[in-house]
Amino acid sequence: MGAMTGPDALSEAIMARLDAMDAEYEAIERALADPGTAGDHRAARDLSIRRAALAPTVEAYRRWRTLRVEVDDLRRAIEADDAELAALAQEELPLVEGEAAALADRVKTLLVGAEDRRVGSVMLEIRAGTGGDEAGLWARDLLSVYERHAQRRGWVFEPLDVVADPSVGGVRSAVVNIRGEGVWSDLSFEAGVHSVKRVPATESQGRIHTSTATVAVLPEPEEVEVRIDWARDVQEHVTTAQGPGGQNVNKVATAVHLVHIPTGVEVRMQESKSQHQNRERARRLLAARVHEIERRRVEAERSAERRGQIGAGERSEKIRVYRFQDNIVADQRLDQKFNLREVLAGDLDPLFAALQERRTAERLASF
Repeated sequence: MGAMTGPDALSEAIMARLDAMDAEYEAIERALADPGTAGDHRAARDLSIRRAALAPTVEAYRRWRTLRVEVDDLRRAIEADDAELAALAQEELPLVEGEAAALADRVKTLLVGAEDRRVGSVMLEIRAGTGGDEAGLWARDLLSVYERHAQRRGWVFEPLDVVADPSVGGVRSAVVNIRGEGVWSDLSFEAGVHSVKRVPATESQGRIHTSTATVAVLPEPEEVEVRIDWARDVQEHVTTAQGPGGQNVNKVATAVHLVHIPTGVEVRMQESKSQHQNRERARRLLAARVHEIERRRVEAERSAERRGQIGAGERSEKIRVYRFQDNIVADQRLDQKFNLREVLAGDLDPLFAALQERRTAERLASF
């Protein structure tokens, strides 16, 4: 391949990353063809998600490399002694160069989102914020929005721990695991404070109230990404499940409380009646939280300006306002508004597409 110059070129650093992705893609293809992998449904599903995430970038890169070879061949033909062949090559070269340049831009766009697409499982946490009973109702409504969006996308939506507020039917807090292709690319934007302006069901005089719910989204790490010594670094307490007010809701000790000693991270899980299932879910959530602490530490070391828990904002940052009276959803990171009814129905695609475009532009600017 000739010198990497011109609008159709990719830098050596970018090509090194793309070559590594290409090699990983081939390794996944081999693993999926292995009969042993086919028998492990979870492993096969995780590998399939990773392959699907890599495929657009790898395929575009392979096509770009083919075009670069064609460009070099055409340039040599132009310099050859055959006048007729040189004329044909001279005519075809701008077309091939144009396609290669467009593909180089597409490869860079795909590359900046490739790591996001590789994450196929997240832990999503919702907590009622300010607003009393109405905040619990809003947390419940947000939970329904994400469940509907997951159904539209064909994702697996698994509630792990939901603490209900029985007084008005709201939700105090909820932890759910959501799995599927593109789950992190979309839901990574959701961390922060979601504010709603509406007349609560509990309001008798028709006054508009403002309530909030806080959302956190954590990528669920693969086992190789986070190493926890469960015997030495984690304290486990098994108790009976607790209902509102602290009363025991059953006589059997099934609730699991884990404490990660090095970080102080605590997890409680009591949704299932099975102690074994609660322990497995608690460990997954604990691993995600510990992984997030490490991820943020690394991010902080790389650049103080690029710190961020899930996308652009800290958990305490207000990211979105839902105005029922105007049927509008206003995301603080965007200039445009979105239809409230469509968002509540789980149609978050236009909102996520706009946020993806913004993030891609920011990342490309840093190349």
